[in-house]
Amino acid sequence: MTTSSWQPFIMISLGLIIGMLGTALPSPLYPLYQYAWELSPSQITYIFVAYMFGCLATLLFFGRTSNTIGFLNTLKIGLMFICLGLVISIFSENAIHLSFGRFIIGIASGLISTSSLIGLMQNIPQKLEPLASQIVSIITVIGFGLGPFVGGLIGQFAQYPLVTPYIPVTVMALICFIGLQFIKVKPFQPQAFNICPRLERPSNEFNTAFSIIILTAFSTFAAFSLFASLSPSFAREVLPWHGPLMSGFSITLILIISGSSQWLARHLAAQKCLSFGLFWMFISLICLALCMTLKMSALFFISAAIFGAGHGIALMGAFGLIQTMTDTQNRAAVTSTYLFFGYLGAIIPILIIGWCADHFGLNISVTGYCMVIGTLCLSLWIGFKRVLKNPVLKKAL
Repeated sequence: MTTSSWQPFIMISLGLIIGMLGTALPSPLYPLYQYAWELSPSQITYIFVAYMFGCLATLLFFGRTSNTIGFLNTLKIGLMFICLGLVISIFSENAIHLSFGRFIIGIASGLISTSSLIGLMQNIPQKLEPLASQIVSIITVIGFGLGPFVGGLIGQFAQYPLVTPYIPVTVMALICFIGLQFIKVKPFQPQAFNICPRLERPSNEFNTAFSIIILTAFSTFAAFSLFASLSPSFAREVLPWHGPLMSGFSITLILIISGSSQWLARHLAAQKCLSFGLFWMFISLICLALCMTLKMSALFFISAAIFGAGHGIALMGAFGLIQTMTDTQNRAAVTSTYLFFGYLGAIIPILIIGWCADHFGLNISVTGYCMVIGTLCLSLWIGFKRVLKNPVLKKAL
């Protein structure tokens, strides 16, 4: 394998890592923003949800941009949007400015994730092709995992913690953008640009199973968004150590375990992955509810670790089942439907818990949120067990 054949794969991987790093960077900084700008918990959730709205808008309306201008040009545009969003974040003076920056970064995240997926699949070295999906997943997790850790590490010790963490990531994004100018990729056949959303379901025989899968996406995104947006705030009440570094580490821990669990479970059937994932997420959320009630710091890390494992294999199982339910004609549209419901899970429940935290307090709201989403995970686990009792459907899945 020549060096030149590895160059596109390496540069696209770096683009994906830097893009995801930029999207997850401010999570451990939210308590600092809350203190500096005297924000309520609901305002923190608005900032977080602004990013999700950007992702959702890109998914719905610009998800096929790579088919029109090519994945490489789309990736470059995504990196420019990342830089723009980070610069806006640097100069933000209030929650509205920061929310706008996060919305721009959400658009960038959608462009980078879709274009990088196509680019990596097309340019992966031949020896790595059998592990392509796992490698792409791990690269994504590396980016997301580095974001909170880098943001927390720099924010913990920097003189200007709401400015300094963004600067090195902005510089890296610019360097990566320049590096992408020098790689050569295979030519492609451009398609007409189409902004119309395209969401589909698989064939009718999979209706019940697919409903469970999209609700799994909803609950998985909803639970992770709790850790990513509000855990830096409520962790201060249950942990003896706190600050951006500890907050960033807890989020990074989830993502590291998520990626590791996917690798370890790569030979496990998709049905079992989804089932195990739902059950572990239920256990995790119960542990977090007990943590908030009993104020036991050990339960916080136990909850984060269990959730990381459940998060990873539940998503892997869901994607595996979608592969089984679809063909090349409808796979992209069905996957878009799945992700659409996932992003709804990262938006609607988080807005509700932010409102509840303002009116009833953070402890009660987080505990109630864990119980509701945990009950949903348990119900989906039971429902999926019943679906698999149908021998015809079990064989089809």
